[in-house]
Amino acid sequence: MGSNNTLNPERSSLTDLSNDEIARYSRHLIMPEVTIEGQKKLKAARVLCIGTGGLGSPIALYLAAAGVGCLGLVDFDVVDYSNLQRQILHGTKDVGRKKINSARDRIKDVNPNVAVVLHDCLFHSSNALDIVKDYDLVIDGTDNFPTRYLSNDVCVFLQKPNIYGSIFRFEGQSTIFAPHLGGPCYRCLFPEPPPPGMVPSCAEGGVLGVLPGVIGVLQAIECIKLLIGIGDSLVGRLIHFDALKMKFREFKVRKDPSCPVCGTHPSITEPIDYDHFCGIPQAQAAEESDLRIHQVSVGELKAKLDAGVPLTLLDVREPYEYEIARIPGSYLIPLGELASRLNELDTADEIYIHCKMGGRSAQALRQLRDYGFTKLHNVEGGILAWSEKIDPSVPRY
Repeated sequence: MGSNNTLNPERSSLTDLSNDEIARYSRHLIMPEVTIEGQKKLKAARVLCIGTGGLGSPIALYLAAAGVGCLGLVDFDVVDYSNLQRQILHGTKDVGRKKINSARDRIKDVNPNVAVVLHDCLFHSSNALDIVKDYDLVIDGTDNFPTRYLSNDVCVFLQKPNIYGSIFRFEGQSTIFAPHLGGPCYRCLFPEPPPPGMVPSCAEGGVLGVLPGVIGVLQAIECIKLLIGIGDSLVGRLIHFDALKMKFREFKVRKDPSCPVCGTHPSITEPIDYDHFCGIPQAQAAEESDLRIHQVSVGELKAKLDAGVPLTLLDVREPYEYEIARIPGSYLIPLGELASRLNELDTADEIYIHCKMGGRSAQALRQLRDYGFTKLHNVEGGILAWSEKIDPSVPRY
């Protein structure tokens, strides 16, 4: 985008910099692409960050340090120890605090000139339009499909750029969804969400701690460029990063004329039920119906074990997870090997199946049932629930 395409030239013209701000941003001011006029545009800007986790951390920190005048933060979660490996907005002392409160304090420490607006809520169809309308652009740092589709649609409706990023294990990608600037929207690339459970979350699949730093910084760079009106943006381009190969690849992405949100004849013109669109209630209902008679709590499992009831405690996690934490007496068969190792199990046995949180064990139960096993029980909450409610000495990960 050229310098004549800044998002809010009229607002930036009314924004002055104090002597303290001139000293703080001096390395920006001496760049001919930025200068004091560009810095004033940053100070005048209002940016909404959805999520203050892995991606939201570097985004918020660098935008605050760069002098973006107002940062809105949307989050309703609390800080957990497992966040600290990558969510650098938060520290050990913040465990158990609301993420947005921890984020606000850290941002204010980085730059007290930044106004921080807290949205302590779930970003939902009922509130998304009201939240987004007051900001110049949106940066999506979330990790779930309903929120991605919702943030996309609301940004299309309100003609706000939506700076997208996603991460998983060693790979990440980023682009800008902005049909009003000539690019596609999220639905142009992904018309339909994957089936629930098909794409593992970071909690299930893991993520290299520094990876969100790379992708989040890319998102922050694109935000600053858009706000100032410089450089070539990622509108119409998607950057993919592979940390193991240390390789970036670029893909052209185009608008879909038949897109139901940004196409020639849109059929979606207001927020919908995104959980339903992504199949979450249907999947949950099917799973609850399927597993209702097979679901047991960790308390019930402990009682069976203490009573010496004969049973097989099947762990379907990966070997490296088994090395981190295990329930005494459990037998490991990773979910991916289950079909080829059925001979290690006896259909006559009562089999209690667990994983980390309960998702993979539910899949294992269905597989075993299809192979003729009938005495099956899914341990609700998995080893995390066991650690929380039965044996705190078992590490949580």
